[in-house]
This record gives sequence, C-alpha cells and structure tokens, in this order.
Amino acid sequence: MRLSPLQKYVMRACYFTPSRSVARVGFTKFYDSQKQKPKKQDIVNIITKSLESLIDKELMTGYGVRTSQKWYIKEVKLTPRGRKLGRKLLGEQQELPFKLAKVKK
Repeated sequence: MRLSPLQKYVMRACYFTPSRSVARVGFTKFYDSQKQKPKKQDIVNIITKSLESLIDKELMTGYGVRTSQKWYIKEVKLTPRGRKLGRKLLGEQQELPFKLAKVKK
C-alpha cells in the first residue's frame, strides 16, 4: 500500500500518541520543515483529503461533525489494521536505486 509522506507522518503521529485519538490541528507541523509551504487554506484541504483517504482505506476512524453537505473531521484514531501498518512504517527504510557495476580485474 502506497502512502504519501504526509500520510506516513500522520500514521506515525497517531501511533506514538499515548491517548488513542489525535486532534487534526497537530498535522500542520508536517509543513514546518518544508522550504516551499502551500497556502494555509491549501494545507487544510490537503490534510483533509489525506485523512479521508486513510479513513477510506480503513486505517483510521474519524470523529467529527456531520452537516448536510459533508463531514468535518476533528480527530482521528488508528484502527487495528492501521496500528499494524504504523508498526511496519517504523522499521521501513527507503531503498536507494544502486546499480551494480561490473568490475574488471
């Protein structure tokens, strides 16, 4: 399952939180380390879409308010499947594309 860097950040943040549910306001810290930050409104939309994608993949449960048009997610919680993937993300290292060169003797 492919996850974006933001989604990996969210999964790790939820995995390390002692309380089971995490408020979404802390996820904006992901963009503090970025050189070119998106606009504030764009950050909110990006985080919302990432959370909805994780909920659709059944890795998280979202809690919030429902209006007649849409959901407003206030906090999220990992499901058992999400905890398993979060544990896997902790040991995952990015592979580098090494090319083996033939050595002449």
